[in-house]
Amino acid sequence: MSERTTLVIGTRGSKLALWQSEYIKGKVEEITGLPVELKIIKTTGDKILDVPLAKVGGKGLFTKELEVELMAGTVDLCVHSMKDVPTDLPEGLFIAAMPERVDPRDAIVSGAGYDLDSLPHGAKLGTSSLRRRSQVKALRPDLTIVDVRGNLDTRMKKAENGELDAVILASAGITRMGWADRITHYISSEQMVSAVGQGAIGIEIRESDEFMRHVMEQIGHPETMECVTAERVVMNKLEGGCQVPIGAYARVEGDRMVMDGFVGSVDGVTVLRTQLEGSVEDPIGLGDRMVAALLEVGADKVLAAVRAANDVDDLLKT
Repeated sequence: MSERTTLVIGTRGSKLALWQSEYIKGKVEEITGLPVELKIIKTTGDKILDVPLAKVGGKGLFTKELEVELMAGTVDLCVHSMKDVPTDLPEGLFIAAMPERVDPRDAIVSGAGYDLDSLPHGAKLGTSSLRRRSQVKALRPDLTIVDVRGNLDTRMKKAENGELDAVILASAGITRMGWADRITHYISSEQMVSAVGQGAIGIEIRESDEFMRHVMEQIGHPETMECVTAERVVMNKLEGGCQVPIGAYARVEGDRMVMDGFVGSVDGVTVLRTQLEGSVEDPIGLGDRMVAALLEVGADKVLAAVRAANDVDDLLKT
């Protein structure tokens, strides 16, 4: 096994990232009996807070620097929000476990108590996500979308103090921080398809680390792993990232896996959405079929138009 006397988790420094890492730390300490330290690592996504994610582009904005330390052996595992993890991981690393997923829905926070339907005409709604922007614009083309970055509490306060009429965020992070009472409205999956991996925590380790592999086997929730695996096939095959409006949400219902898939134009004029089901034993197959179904209705053309936009600023004004 291992002669290690301590273990180190690589993590981002945000309150949510630290909560997630402390949660995994407790589980690892319980299983191994070893003390676990947190090493805070600043990522590219943490350093660039005044530019929309869609403009920054690239993959691994919130994971790359952590993975460098993991490959170097200065940390033993990295804890990520799965929606931040690219589908192509560095050689020699893999997502070894995901604890049980929490609520994957998007949520609205609003000081005035608005939900998506009751927001006044022309109201200012904050989000940094092109996926959310596309789906909101399809439902409420009259709203003014404002790009917001920064930590969770900062974004929520902008809606609570009236700087914005509302913000849309992942309900999972708000709930994990103990702030669920600040959520004004949960957006149903029928109205808005979640981001790939939303609500799931992923633990990345070195493929060669047999000791950590054994520990991860005791932490993982197989159903969560299977569902997120299906979703990540969609993101991978459609080459999705922060700068492309793609959503996929899979869950197990009875003995079947059901998945919603979404691709849209940033202005919300074109929204492609479908639902499929398949065997829980074949999440990759379900993901492949979802990709084929979305391509059949024109997802490739929609995504090509987004990627070909010469000026992301113009995209974000839609």
